[in-house]
Amino acid sequence: MKRISLLIFAVISLFAGVNAQNVDDALRYSQVFYGGTARFMSMGGAFTALGGDISTLSQNPAGIGIFRASELTITPQLFHIKTTAGFNGVSSSDNIDKFNLPQIGMVISLISNNNENGLITLNLGYSFNKTNNYSQSTLIQGVNNSSSMADYWAVRGNGNTKTNLPDDAWMANKTFLIDTLSGLNNLYGTAFSNYGDNPPSVYGQNIKHFISNEGYTGENDFSIGGNYSNKIFFGATLGITTLRYTSQYEHQESTDLSLPSQFQNFTYTDYFEEKGTGYSLKLGAIIKPIEALRIGLAFHSPTWYKIDNYSYGDLTSHFTDGGQYEASIDPLRFNYALATPFRVLTGVAVQIKKFMLLSADYEFVDYSTARFSETGDGHNYSDENNEIKNSLKPSSNIRFGGELRLNNIYLRTGYGFYGKSFKSRDDNSNLDYNTISFGAGIREQNISIDFAFTNYKYSQQYILYPVNDGVDPAVANLNTVKNMFTLTIGYKFGI
Repeated sequence: MKRISLLIFAVISLFAGVNAQNVDDALRYSQVFYGGTARFMSMGGAFTALGGDISTLSQNPAGIGIFRASELTITPQLFHIKTTAGFNGVSSSDNIDKFNLPQIGMVISLISNNNENGLITLNLGYSFNKTNNYSQSTLIQGVNNSSSMADYWAVRGNGNTKTNLPDDAWMANKTFLIDTLSGLNNLYGTAFSNYGDNPPSVYGQNIKHFISNEGYTGENDFSIGGNYSNKIFFGATLGITTLRYTSQYEHQESTDLSLPSQFQNFTYTDYFEEKGTGYSLKLGAIIKPIEALRIGLAFHSPTWYKIDNYSYGDLTSHFTDGGQYEASIDPLRFNYALATPFRVLTGVAVQIKKFMLLSADYEFVDYSTARFSETGDGHNYSDENNEIKNSLKPSSNIRFGGELRLNNIYLRTGYGFYGKSFKSRDDNSNLDYNTISFGAGIREQNISIDFAFTNYKYSQQYILYPVNDGVDPAVANLNTVKNMFTLTIGYKFGI
């Protein structure tokens, strides 16, 4: 059976009354889409072998060894995202525009000399880089002729009396969206079948499903690195990652049909919030065997997170006889730990005289190795971790970048491919991400100004609610386009 896919119904499972992290949570915090300066962004993030940019502190810390002077950069960004949803022949779109600060950093030169051998430079650095921006707004609407979210709650309730229903089914029962079948106390029907008295169910209801996500992961990187004999550049980074994520969605169903139950509409609202801090270690090296060639290698340890979770839900219903009902459950709070996968990066960069740079990166990450663990409540995450192992797989990410220098003017372009993370049995087994970027910059002796445009595209399937007993779930096709306009201002000291 196909599992519930990325960003699909991740929160309803929380109302089973236990900690219920799932594959989607693990993947959300394990994926990294490197952000940074405009130069870094415009070249597709292909800096594993290049270095010399403050953003590389979060990618290959050996890049700090390329610096020959102290430097400060700050990067504001305008972020636009549009999501188009197709559901049962109806297309809907929603978009958001936001201003944010994805990067700020500084490199301090401790040692800098003109020797040809030995330790030539030693630098300290700090950089804040956003590695994920979760902001997204999605609207799904259309007519469903085959099922309802109420069917899911009825199945959830089956086998339970009204006194021991799961929390979500309890709310559905309190709002008369489900009720027991005549003569039985542990099997349930819905308002669409008059609770089993008038089968089969009569659908054709209008559905409106709105999702609003906010948040980010951002790394605070503390790095040290240097240059040995202009042949070997080395570095290490301690990363402290801040995690913020909120998701709120509202699911509405309404009918114009005259039903025996007199059902008219219901609205289910769900709120989900997580905050956390993670720690990681990164090691890297860049080797320059000849002047025109650089080879980079970096290793990223897992990021070890402790995450606090808060969520609640509310359900209201209306009937044509004037009945109005509302039910909610007490907010749920708990915390858990997550270890994301380790990463291995390698890259090569070629300098063609002094007017062109070409770079390419390869990154390996095995998402199936992400692991949940408890932080004191004794919850056993073995089932969730087995699901991660069975659902996710190793993935390859590839990035390319190029830079053309025309005196003090720089023209840049880049491409990135972030590979598939779900195994073939998943609805979203073909989900990958493609980025294309362009940029330009101007550099004087102490000051640099760079601009970048980056475009992300991806498509996925989204299940509005799962339905058991052979009834197909309601599935929407989502197409997302992200556009980022990035500006970086840099200043070098002591030149």
